[in-house]
Amino acid sequence: QVQLVESGGGLVQAGGSLRLSCAASGIVFSIYHMAWYRQLPGKQRDMVASIAPDGSTNYADSVKGRFTISRDNAKNMVSLQLNTLKPEDTGVYYCNAKFSGLFSKDYWGKGTLVTVSS
Repeated sequence: QVQLVESGGGLVQAGGSLRLSCAASGIVFSIYHMAWYRQLPGKQRDMVASIAPDGSTNYADSVKGRFTISRDNAKNMVSLQLNTLKPEDTGVYYCNAKFSGLFSKDYWGKGTLVTVSS
């Protein structure tokens, strides 16, 4: 059974920092493309940051220079460091694991809420 469990969300003031973690189980973590998405109520889920199996990263323009994604293949974990937070960073952050191949797989965690107060 595949599980992605996020943690680390909470309430923080603008300018503050948080670190989100996602623990994965039931998958061969090292071959999956991992990503963090963010969703506001009534809005679509948007990609915030992603990291490929080879460690290459990609960020949404709105978070470049403030957020850092990393992965630990030995621990089956992906993390997102959120710095210099802004109220517009508020949302539910979801962990995503994707394998693109002959048998594609796409898994989601249940999300963790980040609230940034002004």
